[in-house]
Amino acid sequence: MLLEVEHLRVAFRMEGKLSVPVRDVSFTVPENGRVALVGESGCGKSLTSLAVGGLVDRAEITGKISGSPHIAYIFQNPMQSLNPVMRVGKQIAEGLRASRKATAPTGKAEEERVASLLESVGLPRATIRKFPCELSGGQQQRVMIAMALAQDPDLLIADEPTTALDVTTQKEVLDLVNRVADEHKTAVLLITHNLGLVAQYSKYVNVMYAGEIIERGTVPEVLGSPIHPYTQGLLAAVPRLDLPKDSPLVGIPGTVPPPTDWPSGCAFHPRCPKATEECSRVVAKSCMAALR
Repeated sequence: MLLEVEHLRVAFRMEGKLSVPVRDVSFTVPENGRVALVGESGCGKSLTSLAVGGLVDRAEITGKISGSPHIAYIFQNPMQSLNPVMRVGKQIAEGLRASRKATAPTGKAEEERVASLLESVGLPRATIRKFPCELSGGQQQRVMIAMALAQDPDLLIADEPTTALDVTTQKEVLDLVNRVADEHKTAVLLITHNLGLVAQYSKYVNVMYAGEIIERGTVPEVLGSPIHPYTQGLLAAVPRLDLPKDSPLVGIPGTVPPPTDWPSGCAFHPRCPKATEECSRVVAKSCMAALR
């Protein structure tokens, strides 16, 4: 197994209050695997991915993370992640120097490697001299992918990589991530709120709510026969082309509660249309066992 996360907990102390955005997360990523972490904004997905890479400061982190893959990130807003005053080529070259698998090239060899990486993600060699502001959103995200690949990672963590892109560009970027990951034999952890994307680009899925994994399995298992009402709600919210044009959009009522005030029992019970009195006392894992 490339990566195994067991009972990960991330807590912060803020003005005397304890905030626990991630309170019990366990999942695995196999070699060259395609794994998704799914849930609404505020569920703790991004914080989980940052904690796995050791990128969270001033937090109380407990649990066990086994395996030591070289991780590279593709973030959701490339304009905020790219340095606006540095040419694209130099930013990708920094990724080459961060690689643990090979000696970083220098001089002309470095420029050739950067050009090769840009071409591998569908960008012309001339992009080396461009500044991020001279590129479209899709091109910027391709640069981010090239930067990640420059590090020769074992695991690509793609954190909502298509949020700021139009639908056509979203597909192009995700197809690209999948293709280059296959070519480089790299595993992918896809973080998203869209189960439609999961169906196309992942083999395993972990559904996250209120800092916990509440349902997991292969994509056919979870999407074909969802058990937890939250997973069912996420699936129902995916727009469908086979319905009449005037069909109302389906959503989940309410919002994710703050991590300083997680509900008791199954955290989803205040929003759940199927909730009973027992749901306020029984945690989500026990709820799942009863629903099976």
